[in-house]
Amino acid sequence: MIFFEVKKKDEKSRARLGLMQTAHGQVHTPAYLPIGTKGSVKSVTAEELKFWGAEMILANTYHLWLRPGDALIHRAGGLHKFIGWDGPIFTDSGGFQVFSLGEKRKEGEHNLVSADPVPVLKEISEAGVEFRNELDGSSHILSPEVSIQIQSNLGSDIALVLDDVPGLPAGKNRIKKSLELTLRWAARAKTHFEKIKDNSINPNQHLFGIVQGGDSEELRQKSARELQKIGFEGYAIGGLAVGENAETMYKVLGFTIPDLEEEKPRHLLGVGYPEQILRAVSLGVDTFDCVLPTRNGRHGQFFINRKSGGYEVIDITKKQFEEDFTPADNTCSCYGCTHHNRAYIRHLFQAKEPLGIRLATMHNLRFYLDFMEKIRRAIEFDSLAELMENYKI
Repeated sequence: MIFFEVKKKDEKSRARLGLMQTAHGQVHTPAYLPIGTKGSVKSVTAEELKFWGAEMILANTYHLWLRPGDALIHRAGGLHKFIGWDGPIFTDSGGFQVFSLGEKRKEGEHNLVSADPVPVLKEISEAGVEFRNELDGSSHILSPEVSIQIQSNLGSDIALVLDDVPGLPAGKNRIKKSLELTLRWAARAKTHFEKIKDNSINPNQHLFGIVQGGDSEELRQKSARELQKIGFEGYAIGGLAVGENAETMYKVLGFTIPDLEEEKPRHLLGVGYPEQILRAVSLGVDTFDCVLPTRNGRHGQFFINRKSGGYEVIDITKKQFEEDFTPADNTCSCYGCTHHNRAYIRHLFQAKEPLGIRLATMHNLRFYLDFMEKIRRAIEFDSLAELMENYKI
């Protein structure tokens, strides 16, 4: 079975239609992956995601490792069975959560956030990332091998190697040292992956390398070149959407993607807004994950199609919608837009009724999944340039 096949290329850009074949089904690309951080895409069911057109979801290695534990999930038959999702699953390495959350608080600082397992970063070394888990005070080292073992126990369809994630802007020396460490970790991860894959709960799991290098063309090229020597079935592009502006991100994608093999899939981590996704597709990216549909939905923000083209984001909690009896989005056929109006949904948020969050999340996920379908159709019918013009790109 061919893992990934490019079905059609856009005539005026690097965009392409692709088909990914996994042990748990197909993924038509370009695709957006709803984020199920802890094994659940917040406030929606697997059945609903399937109905809206989601083919693959992303789960978080770090959070599932600490709660309920990858060993328990393995005993349950793997993550697919544990969460009731029979489609493909993509898991990250867990490194980004340790780095991004841990950087907010160093050892000795008070945890002012929720009861979620938030790490206190202690040390990054050749061995891996050492941190303290505030759930129970225990210390852990997330190494390249441990990350691969966790993902093997989860049985995801696509696993990622552990990487060091420098935020941008950053000095070239910091980025260079980070890249060198990431490449050494990648080689170790691949070795461990090959060692254990035949005994994995999903022996058909695929391993992606992560391209790092900050905003340096030289370092990004080095990263791509060295990862190809190690040998991976696809690539995630990391170290973007971490503080840089959008134009810097596009510039980095522009000089990174041509150095990756044409026949392998490319995933852009943590991106993004619709116009960012559309621009990245035109540069050759195949899949995306992003918290915006669910996170923004929890705060009452709706992604709305404009009849004139493009989209806007409205905050339905604003007073201006108090007596607005129109659907949140006249162009949408989701449950909230066909059964309720803006005034009612605003009332739900004001009254702190959970249904408000659910309706917003449902709508936003439907918006993103429909948006990706628009992109795939545009590539199929050679009208991507027109779609980009509608979104003022």
